[in-house]
Amino acid sequence: MHDFLSAALVELSPAEWTAIWLSLRIATVATLASLPFGIVTAYALARCQFPGKTLVNGIVHLPLVLPPVVTGFVLLMLLGRKGVFGPSLAQIGIVFSFRWTGAAVACAVMGFPLMVRAMRLSFEAIDRRMELASETLGANRLWTFLLVNLPLAVPGIIVGAILAFAKALGEFGATITFVSNIPGETQTISAAIYSYTQVPGGDESAMRLTIVSIFIALFALTASEIVQWRAMKRLGRGQ
Repeated sequence: MHDFLSAALVELSPAEWTAIWLSLRIATVATLASLPFGIVTAYALARCQFPGKTLVNGIVHLPLVLPPVVTGFVLLMLLGRKGVFGPSLAQIGIVFSFRWTGAAVACAVMGFPLMVRAMRLSFEAIDRRMELASETLGANRLWTFLLVNLPLAVPGIIVGAILAFAKALGEFGATITFVSNIPGETQTISAAIYSYTQVPGGDESAMRLTIVSIFIALFALTASEIVQWRAMKRLGRGQ
């Protein structure tokens, strides 16, 4: 398999490399930008009681069940140049439509449910007695979160980030609907594969990018499994 991947990498054209590096850049920015929001949302869903919690949980997970093109269209209506917030953002120099930053937003939205789900499970697995002990020693809720919940939830946070990153790498529908398919600007691996399948003689390029995409996804999923296994082993529940 290593030789197979090496052969594919050697034959990649400059345009194909551009799509790969752009995908990695977009996925990284999408993951890092959504990480703080994911942590706060996961903790709130796991530990807090507030009006509309069920609705918030449904909205967070909505991108998992909606067609990706619907999510992309909603983003276009909200953040596009003629959208609800697009013109106001453009006045301060923030433009998402037809930009790689818009692709990062679309990928962040699509990966957010996976991120929150993994993190929420990690927060829910924390023994509440540890939180009570922290509060007994005089720590308020914020310090308990920072000193107890957050460190113990690190494995779940890492897994959530990895899953969101992997999802961002493979995103297509929402991205192409929101920011189109512009080579060098918004053309990710998935969009490039689609483009190559639409032109004569593009099958080889599509195959090479498919191989690279599969290996990146497998690497990300394997990394998440290793993190989970080590976390379970540290807690004394590993097999």
